[in-house]
Amino acid sequence: MTKSPLTLYLAAPRGFCAGVDRAIKIVEMALQKWGAPVYVRHEIVHNKFVVDGLRDKGAVFVEELSECPDDRPVIFSAHGVPKSVPAAAQARQMVYVDATCPLVSKVHIEAQRHADNGLQMVMIGHAGHPETVGTMGQLPDGEVLLVETPEDVATVKVRDPERLAYVTQTTLSVDDTADVVAALQARFPNIVGPHKEDICYATTNRQEAVKAMAPKCDAMLVVGAPNSSNSKRLVEVGARAGCNYAQLVQRAEDIDWRALEGIKSIGITAGASAPEVLINEVIAAFEARFDVTRELVETAVENVEFKVPRVLREPA
Repeated sequence: MTKSPLTLYLAAPRGFCAGVDRAIKIVEMALQKWGAPVYVRHEIVHNKFVVDGLRDKGAVFVEELSECPDDRPVIFSAHGVPKSVPAAAQARQMVYVDATCPLVSKVHIEAQRHADNGLQMVMIGHAGHPETVGTMGQLPDGEVLLVETPEDVATVKVRDPERLAYVTQTTLSVDDTADVVAALQARFPNIVGPHKEDICYATTNRQEAVKAMAPKCDAMLVVGAPNSSNSKRLVEVGARAGCNYAQLVQRAEDIDWRALEGIKSIGITAGASAPEVLINEVIAAFEARFDVTRELVETAVENVEFKVPRVLREPA
C-alpha cells in the first residue's frame, strides 16, 4: 500500500532551552559528585520523560524541603523557589544547589530592587505555577499582587496607585501579556515596567517559529508536558496563528491519528523542557505512516549557555 505524501514542517528553535539544559546538568553533576540519592524539590523541569530518567539515575523528587533528610544534597528546580526555602535549608545546614533559571533569577532581583525602592509589585502570571510561587515568595506577603487577565487588573487592590511596578512569569506568551500590560498601564499610568521584557528569549523564539509555521500547516503538534506552561502557550499561539488543529502530545503514543486523517501537512515543535529524543520519536511515527518530506522553519538561532553553580565545578 502506497503511503500518502505529507509535508512535515519542523520549527526551529524548539525543545530544550539553556535554562532547562543547565538544570538537568546540575542534577546529573550532583549525582556524580555526591552519589545517589540526591533530592530535588519539585520536578526539575516539567517533563515526565526527563524526570523519570533522572529518577532512574538516583534523583528523588519531593514537593517540600521537609521531605528531605538533612544529610543529603537537595536541588531547587529551574522554576525558582520562595526565599523561605533556601533559608530553611541553611537553618538545617543542608548542602543545596539552586537550579533556578538565570532568567527567572533576573526577575527575582528586579522584584527585590523595586521593593527596595518602596514600590509594591504586580505579577502577571498563573496562580499556583511554581515560577509564580517562587517569584511572589521573594517578598513578604502582600508585596506581590498576582494578576492573570485584564479583568483581574480592574479589581486588584493596591496600596498606592502611584508606587507600583510589574514583572511577568517568563514562560507566558508575549501576546497574552500585552493585554494585561495595557490594562495595567491604563489603570496605573505611573506603573514601572521591566528594564527588558521578562518573557524569556526561548519562550519568545519558540512562539515566533510557531507563528511562522502555523499558516502552512493543516495540523500542528507540540511535544511537551500538560503541566508545562510554555508548551501550552505554544498550542495557543499555533491556533491563533491560523492552524486549525493544534494539540499537545507528551509522546508519539499520544497522537490522535483519526483526527489527522486526510492531512497534507503537519507542523511539529516542542516546549522548552521537551528533549529532542521525544521529537524524533514523533517524527518517526509520521514517517512510518506517510511519505514524509521534511522542511525546516527557522526563525532564530540560539547559542545561549548558562554556567552551572561553582559548587558543582569544584572537586568533592
